[in-house]
Amino acid sequence: MSSLSIVLPAYNEEANVESAVEQVSTVAEQLGMDYEIILVNDGSADRTGEVARELEPRIPHFRLVEHYPNRGYGGALKAGFAAATKEWVAFVPADNQFDFNEIHLLLDALDGTDIVSGYRAKREDPFVRKLNAFGWNTLVRLLFGTLCRDIDCGFKLFRREVLDHVTIVSDGAMIDTEFLAGAKARGYRIAEVPVTHLPRQAGEPTGANFKVIAKAFRDLARFRLRLSRELRQERQGR
Repeated sequence: MSSLSIVLPAYNEEANVESAVEQVSTVAEQLGMDYEIILVNDGSADRTGEVARELEPRIPHFRLVEHYPNRGYGGALKAGFAAATKEWVAFVPADNQFDFNEIHLLLDALDGTDIVSGYRAKREDPFVRKLNAFGWNTLVRLLFGTLCRDIDCGFKLFRREVLDHVTIVSDGAMIDTEFLAGAKARGYRIAEVPVTHLPRQAGEPTGANFKVIAKAFRDLARFRLRLSRELRQERQGR
């Protein structure tokens, strides 16, 4: 690995964003490679953008991407991916529920792989979120086979070149499934490593919102059809 883009999606994370960026910056400086940090302010209604703008002059290799209105988790990641310029891309949310020091675990698993996905060794979420995750992972396995054990873990590392071949449409919570299923179907190799999941200390999660869940299931059905169509067209074009 020669260079790394680090993408942090953030929505209403004013209490977390400064410490999240500072931790990522400290770890990135120790990696000894060319890197950039991209924070995506996803239409936050609080001071997330203001805090991030104050960080720009003092955090090396830091860039802020902002869009309004809020597009959703997938929309934030897509904006960050579009801004990324390095050979590899890592992403981690700005909610401080992951320890970015553990990027070393993902880097150590790179040999012969294109994507390294973390999985939460012990998930520190309310029961309802765990139940939703179990149902979602089960359904995805039925439709696409085994992608990884914790599909929606927000701590991943991948070769940016994968984005040239996998079309990502979702602006919502389905983006991880869309990315992993699309990559696996095209022969990209996926590895997994356990990562620490920390309790949320500030801010409010949005993943358990009924509208978010309903949209994810609707998008999943559409994606299943779209992926089959894309693969058929790619085979015919060879």
